[in-house]
Amino acid sequence: MKKFRVVHYINQFFGQIGGEEKADIPPLDKEGPVGPGMAFNAAFSGEAEIVGTVICGDSYFNENLEQALKDVLERIKKYEPDLVIAGPAFNAGRYGMACGRLCKAVKETLNIPAVTGMFMENPGVEVYKKDVYIVETAGSAAGMREAVPKMAKLALKLAKGEEIGLPREEGYIPRGIRKNVFVKENGAIRAVDMLVKKLKGEPFVTEYPMPDFDRVTPAPAIKDLKSAKIALVTSGGIVPKGNPDRIEASSASRFGKYDIEGVDFLTPETFQTAHGGYDPTYANQDPNRVLPVDVMRELEREGVIGKLHRYYYATVGNGTSVGNAKKFAQEIAKELVADGVQAVILTST
Repeated sequence: MKKFRVVHYINQFFGQIGGEEKADIPPLDKEGPVGPGMAFNAAFSGEAEIVGTVICGDSYFNENLEQALKDVLERIKKYEPDLVIAGPAFNAGRYGMACGRLCKAVKETLNIPAVTGMFMENPGVEVYKKDVYIVETAGSAAGMREAVPKMAKLALKLAKGEEIGLPREEGYIPRGIRKNVFVKENGAIRAVDMLVKKLKGEPFVTEYPMPDFDRVTPAPAIKDLKSAKIALVTSGGIVPKGNPDRIEASSASRFGKYDIEGVDFLTPETFQTAHGGYDPTYANQDPNRVLPVDVMRELEREGVIGKLHRYYYATVGNGTSVGNAKKFAQEIAKELVADGVQAVILTST
């Protein structure tokens, strides 16, 4: 029996090259499986084998998208695969964005099936779930043991051209595609059955899950603005020149805290944007356009506000997961409260 030829795409960490310090390496490829590819080969049970592995740094792929994608596709093509597997990326945002974009390109340009895997909150899910099959995984590599068999099973069905079932049957994240299906009982009977199970405390699965919106109660207005200490926080990526904390251009995993004591305005010689989701030209020409230190100093001098806090906080909102954003907010808020800050002006782009 012919084995399906598979190419596996992974980042620098799973490619056993290095961590964040190697995130800017350009694409390279190796014959056979590397790292988690060994587990995939075992999960294929002889029906497929990884003939080549393509590795690329997360930062390089996302910051050089067109060139990186072209290079990776060329490396994939030379192995003449029947199938491509990317990741799993779990909750790594930049990795997820790369896996999603690559799978979409493989499907559209090489016309072969591709599968990836991600945690539900990975930003790559929202961007690419309509275009590619994304198997739902745990939030970290601790879930590799569960992710690999599910991805391998779905990948083989795609390679064989078999009909793909519903998300809950196959393990992939719902793609927002509606299909008409025939069931034994009509809607009224199914609804009553679910209601009875709910009243009895028995498990049930709704056919139409409602979105869970995060509601935040606004804080009360500042009573005396003239004596208030105000802080600046931005998701626009304004950082000291050189980006000393290496905040990622997209899918940020960290934020920075920077001292602006005695700084009346930000200059292009000392500040820049690390953001990869908009044209940086105007922000780099005048960083105050994103982080308005100049205007805040004017308000401070005019007595409109009491004082501008000596530190500002910055990260990149581009593709950053909700989980990371909440974590950043909690850590920043804790410090601001401890420093006696009464209000925050949060700027975006």
